[in-house]
Amino acid sequence: MRVLVTGGAGFIGSHYVRTMLSGGYPGYEDAEVTVFDKLTYAGNPANLFPVASNPRYSFVRGDICDPTELDAVLPGHDAVVNFAAETHVDRSITGASDFVLTNVLGAQQVFAAALRAEIPRVVHVSTDEVYGSIDEGSWTEDEPLLPNSPYSAAKAGGDLLARAYAKTYGLNLSVTRCSNNYGPYHFPEKVIPLFVTNLLDGLPVPLYGEGANVRDWLFVDDHCRGIQLVLEKGGAGEIYNIGGGTELSNRELTERLLAATGRDWSLVDHIVDPRGGGHDFRYSVDFSKIAGLGYEPRTSFDEGLALTVQWYRDNRAWWEPLKAAVARGTAAVAR
Repeated sequence: MRVLVTGGAGFIGSHYVRTMLSGGYPGYEDAEVTVFDKLTYAGNPANLFPVASNPRYSFVRGDICDPTELDAVLPGHDAVVNFAAETHVDRSITGASDFVLTNVLGAQQVFAAALRAEIPRVVHVSTDEVYGSIDEGSWTEDEPLLPNSPYSAAKAGGDLLARAYAKTYGLNLSVTRCSNNYGPYHFPEKVIPLFVTNLLDGLPVPLYGEGANVRDWLFVDDHCRGIQLVLEKGGAGEIYNIGGGTELSNRELTERLLAATGRDWSLVDHIVDPRGGGHDFRYSVDFSKIAGLGYEPRTSFDEGLALTVQWYRDNRAWWEPLKAAVARGTAAVAR
């Protein structure tokens, strides 16, 4: 079995790669993994250092928007898992074109190249943000797509192209849509790693408004297990929500982070949401469909948060250079 992982040097993709190469997915203990990554600011070779010497691992630097590069690397693989994407909402507001290029055109190029190379199985990794916002209840996979940011709109475009390649061309492709991820190796522009690293250093953290917005939190390992399950058992043209089952307001999340780092509310700055407070108030996915394949989240939020905070305590050499790049203005401020 040979698996190509696009965006495999990023936060979620690298966790998937490390887990597969360490024998974490039964039946794939001997799988060969090729990481294909452009190594933009969030693609970090250090994320793959733990498996870099594995003889079943190989790395190819490349751009999913370049069909020539894709055609050179895809043939001979049995599956493609497409993690490659621009993902940060605030960045998408100040520079939407990069998001459209990667998340729409890039996704389409991956699907087209997989078709040319006759890849037997493709999984496209997406987000619950394509659904928009929901005041009560939870989204099923049949909900209409009502994205509110350039990031989520671009991801929705990629999802629709995935459906088109499954329906029009018969590509054996499934889509996953996850809730908010957290865990080790998370680039420190996102809320949990930003807050944790700031709080560890006694620095203030920015809370938008009163912190009323609600998100469902999913530990990265649970997410990757769900992706692997879809790779193995998912249906062609089908969509699968992957959730963590822990909904918290941003204020509740901040309380948990303060407690986990031994800090108090004196370090919390209430700031105005630059995106406005009227949209994307709450995300919530119904993941009963993937539960039918055997999925359930295994890591409680408290357990996952403790593991995450400890990892950042122990790995300053990983995140301090990234924070310094943010301070120099080469990375965006987190939401």
